[in-house]
Amino acid sequence: MAEATWSVGRIAERCGVNVSTLHFYEKKGLIKSWRNSGNQRRYKPDVMRRVAVIKAAQKVGIDLESIKLAIATLPENRTPSIKDWEKLGTLWRDELNAKIAYMKKLRDSMTSCIGCGCLSMKKCPLYNQDDKLAIEGSGAVILDRV
Repeated sequence: MAEATWSVGRIAERCGVNVSTLHFYEKKGLIKSWRNSGNQRRYKPDVMRRVAVIKAAQKVGIDLESIKLAIATLPENRTPSIKDWEKLGTLWRDELNAKIAYMKKLRDSMTSCIGCGCLSMKKCPLYNQDDKLAIEGSGAVILDRV
């Protein structure tokens, strides 16, 4: 097992993230560091692969909680291997497909609305005169119907 001798700055530089990002990931339980005798954070070099997985998952729209839950399924909470990454990708595939389908429906329903310039409030699917939709909950409830 590799020694935990890499500084937070060195890991941040190699991973292309800010030091604060590593601190944030650690606070969220996504990565782990150790303290040396001078009470400075030290990382094992394999944390770079874990950060790469986190960044890749975030880039495709996976939230940190889903990432944390998926990484926690790995034996001994280890850094993902290529085979592990395939398993993680499979776990996230359904979530991504649902997001893609939602975004396609949203895109298709918004086309005429975006082009109208809000000149026809009677035809606009987003218009909510007198806040009639309040009983359905907060937020853009019509958009969630698509």
